[in-house]
Amino acid sequence: MAKEVQAKIKLQCPGGQATPAPPVGPALGQHGVNIGEFVKRFNDATRKDMGTLYPVIVSVYKDRTFDFIIKSPPASALLKKAAGCVKGAAAPNKETVGKVTWQQCKDIAKAKLSDLNTNDLEMGARMVAGTARSMGIKVEGR
Repeated sequence: MAKEVQAKIKLQCPGGQATPAPPVGPALGQHGVNIGEFVKRFNDATRKDMGTLYPVIVSVYKDRTFDFIIKSPPASALLKKAAGCVKGAAAPNKETVGKVTWQQCKDIAKAKLSDLNTNDLEMGARMVAGTARSMGIKVEGR
């Protein structure tokens, strides 16, 4: 018989660097989850990409056990990494903070394809390019 889910918690944690400090500790602690166990399991699973922000969905069950699903990093984080900029533009229509190629957009879309609402790589690349433009990152090529 399947376990009954008590809560679903959505978090964003840096890969390999999650700590019991806020926001992780309070969010999990109020549902009775063993915070130390979550931090250890999450850090072991994401150690390869230290510092990359990962969305996590934690399912907490009635017996206070838990499972979690690690999603792919946000497109904005991958675009900032590819463009070599720290943050997006304050006025994206007026200023440009970096450049990415169409091939980089396709690579990011390929990495995120399971989390996008399309199965077509070309459409996924167009979504990523739209995110880039809204951040003030110029898309070259295509």
